[in-house]
Amino acid sequence: MIVGRAVTKRSLWFVRWISVSSVELNGKQRFAALWGNGDHGRLGHGSLESQWRPNVLPSSAFDNQNLREIACGGAHSLFLTDHGRVYASGLNDYGQLGVSDDRAYITEPLGVAGLPKEIVKVSAGYHHSSAITVDGELYMWGKNTNGQLGLGKKAATVLSIPNKVECLNGVTIKIISLGFEHSIAVTDKGETLSWGGGQSGRLGHGHQSGIFGLIKSDSEYTPRLIKELEGLKVKNASAGMLHSVCISENGSVHIFGERGNKKLGFSEASNSSLPSMIDGLPYSEKAACGGYHTCVITGGGELYVWGTNENGCLGIGSTDVAHLPERVEGPFLRQSVSEVSCGWKHTAAISGGNVYTWGWGGSHGTFSVDGHSSGGQLGQGNDVDYIKPTKINFPRHVKALQVSCGFNHTAIHSAMHDMEGLQSRSHI
Repeated sequence: MIVGRAVTKRSLWFVRWISVSSVELNGKQRFAALWGNGDHGRLGHGSLESQWRPNVLPSSAFDNQNLREIACGGAHSLFLTDHGRVYASGLNDYGQLGVSDDRAYITEPLGVAGLPKEIVKVSAGYHHSSAITVDGELYMWGKNTNGQLGLGKKAATVLSIPNKVECLNGVTIKIISLGFEHSIAVTDKGETLSWGGGQSGRLGHGHQSGIFGLIKSDSEYTPRLIKELEGLKVKNASAGMLHSVCISENGSVHIFGERGNKKLGFSEASNSSLPSMIDGLPYSEKAACGGYHTCVITGGGELYVWGTNENGCLGIGSTDVAHLPERVEGPFLRQSVSEVSCGWKHTAAISGGNVYTWGWGGSHGTFSVDGHSSGGQLGQGNDVDYIKPTKINFPRHVKALQVSCGFNHTAIHSAMHDMEGLQSRSHI
């Protein structure tokens, strides 16, 4: 009886999300749910309040369009609809929202200005943003102090309206991933380009000496081909804070960036500014990079992790550093993992349509004021840390399609089925 009562309560808090828009969510309509730090309106709910549980954004927030994808950045969020339109909310101090509004932050999703074509892919970095058009053109906006927008040395350091990366004319971009102050893209031919701040070797180009042996600037102001990956057709790429990962079509995983530091799971320093293959991993499909940790999903749906394990962000049941890839077990032994995303020190994954989170819950975090935590990015109803994957108890009618972690907020793109059945049972 106690179990049944608990399930009903969980259903009720979900129904309260959508009570004002239940008609919109009938059938198989897709929607966003966000939670965690609410500073600057990054959750899109019209306030600055943090949310310790998922809070829904129905299609009315996007002019009644279905969602296709969500991207969470440092303190902002991007929303892509099925119609190819992009909306944004959150911090706008560097123009990273791309909206025709000069406010420092925006608490509800607004349409991104200046995108002339249908968009099929978005990515959010710490202070910059990007979008790929239906024909493979790349647009970027936001902070540009280290060339992370790829617009050349003469470009402004802040661009609040999307700008086309003109030097890529004739090149079709299929994948884009934005990190702290760098960007990685993959073309339709599987070639990998990177640009922006190259600290710690996260661009993968290697260090070059200038005149008299002095080191040249480690920034790249336009997209540059990663030569060490030539001959490998890359199918997936992820940019983290100080490192990057690419996965080739043959399933091999290549990492570059801050790995001489033990934080990223390498006990001995190597030439971290050039890509090198990670040994001991099965055929791999997808990668995600966090602050100092990395996750990889294999072809069989297994999840492997390595790197620093602060606050339990690896999900292996401890806070010990993993110097080599280690499989995350628990619920993922029973059902395969389809999606994974990393925040600074937290991680979220989708398995069987369910959402699991672990790592830093936000307590005593960077933004804590007067003993009040503005965390909750794990969506578990509290702000404590979890060292193992823990399921978020959505009603069974919610099926997660995609997940994205920001610095300390999280979002899912989900589908709702049989809403009327859920409502009728929740009032028992």
